[in-house]
Amino acid sequence: MLRSTLLFAAGLLSAGLNAQPVTTVRSLFDGKTLSGWSLVSTPATDIATVVHVTKDGTLAVDGKPVGYLLIDGSYDTYRLHVEWRWPADAKKTSNSGFLIHIHSGPIDRGTWPQCLQVQTKLTRAGDLLPMAGFTFAEALSTPPGAKTPQLDRRFPSSEKPLGEWNTCEVVCKAGTVECSINGVVQNTVTGCNPSSGSIGIQLEGTPFELRAVTLSPL
Repeated sequence: MLRSTLLFAAGLLSAGLNAQPVTTVRSLFDGKTLSGWSLVSTPATDIATVVHVTKDGTLAVDGKPVGYLLIDGSYDTYRLHVEWRWPADAKKTSNSGFLIHIHSGPIDRGTWPQCLQVQTKLTRAGDLLPMAGFTFAEALSTPPGAKTPQLDRRFPSSEKPLGEWNTCEVVCKAGTVECSINGVVQNTVTGCNPSSGSIGIQLEGTPFELRAVTLSPL
């Protein structure tokens, strides 16, 4: 059932509870419907007005309102595979990200949950952003107290040209997270807290497409 969700209940995203390791390959998007997906935004908005499945079986996301798509379930040991692309005429400010280990807790700027963001912002894919009190052991690239704390990617951009499909793979195990962009390992962090939770896709005001959203066991 399509639904929208408000960002105001403290226990709404108790995602770390009952987290389970992934034991079989699981598709999170069936290419036909939005089953298992919800929209978290303020004000609450019908997901069907923001996201639609194309005739080619991809997920077209308008990018507005600002918020995130939340996928049912909570996980702690897995490989996440997601493919995304920007329009060929995408704005230079195009921005999104994959949110992992979404957990209840402080809400950043009234919008974001406690989680780790794998950045897919144009030209910055592979940066890691700890959000709303999320922590990891490695030193940040940003100075203490930065409004948007960030760990920069290791290597130059490995993104494809606009209009082409990019692949992101995120491996999560025992508090360690490794992310690769188009086969290049751009970041690894350890000691993640929380170390489990739900998965989401960030909406930051610009459109994009998704396909092949899957979880696999390690």
